[in-house]
Amino acid sequence: MRRLVAETRLHPAELVLPMFIREGATDAIDISSMPGVQQHSLDSFRRALHEAASVGIGGVNLFGVPQHKDAVGSGATDPDGILNVAIRVAKEEVGDALVVQSDLCLDEFTDHGHCGVLAADGSVDNDATLLRYRDMAVAQAEAGAELVCLSGMMDGQIAAARDALDVSGYSGTALLAYAAKYASAFYGPFREAVASTLQGDRRTYQLDSGNGREGLREVEQDIEEGADIVMVKPAMSYLDVLARTADTSPVPVWAYQISGEYAMITAAAQNGWIDRDAAAMEALIGIKRAGADAILTYFAVDMARKLNEEAGLRTSGSSADVAGIAPTGKAPE
Repeated sequence: MRRLVAETRLHPAELVLPMFIREGATDAIDISSMPGVQQHSLDSFRRALHEAASVGIGGVNLFGVPQHKDAVGSGATDPDGILNVAIRVAKEEVGDALVVQSDLCLDEFTDHGHCGVLAADGSVDNDATLLRYRDMAVAQAEAGAELVCLSGMMDGQIAAARDALDVSGYSGTALLAYAAKYASAFYGPFREAVASTLQGDRRTYQLDSGNGREGLREVEQDIEEGADIVMVKPAMSYLDVLARTADTSPVPVWAYQISGEYAMITAAAQNGWIDRDAAAMEALIGIKRAGADAILTYFAVDMARKLNEEAGLRTSGSSADVAGIAPTGKAPE
């Protein structure tokens, strides 16, 4: 009965796995603040891609961790840079099974750790950054990315990337806008994951946590510029922004269950305070209920496997099992 009247359902195809690929790594490297998540070598990356494809998730979102960084993030547009190499590997290995998504931002590639090029006074130069984003979009499309994900929160970034892709013959490459991306304290573990060298903070271009209407304006602007998908990030603390976006958006709306959200659930479970899988599933259902059409989450593979197992039990079990009732007629404990 609970299954029959359920208002919200989650499917593996609605989950996207963020992945980190480290240049020069010979094996996977554990990320201490995100237990169970790793920086991959190219070999471990291939294995993880096939595991992700086997459980039927929707896609993978790729982040590069380069060995060398500079002021303008040169590695981001180098065809042999780690992210562009990883895109090609993913496309070759699982391109028929998963959507290959690429992060378009300079923060992983700059020595100062900001999402854009810096002006002489140390501020982020929005327009100079857009020139780099144009080149990055084309480089990622050439490598095989099917969905380019602009996460830098520069004004005009979607219009710039769309124009660059169209001019270069990649009009079929889709764009995801991190449209309402908030300056959050919950990004901490991600900084370890990408070996961030951030100096200062990103509050001059990421949104203030108290500004819901501003987030909606950012979403509207990105849609007008040609975004194929818009995203709210983080998910947990901004479910109201997510719900209001989903109520009005003419394009798909996604959400990112970020590193801090993953780390909190995992750490609490490791201390025996909560059930990890149950808490992760409840959190994802909450994000879906708020209006997300798809969710980026580090739980993607584990939760997809759990969903598949539950579906298998329903289809292969006895009628009593399928109904969720023990053969004795008593509800299972």
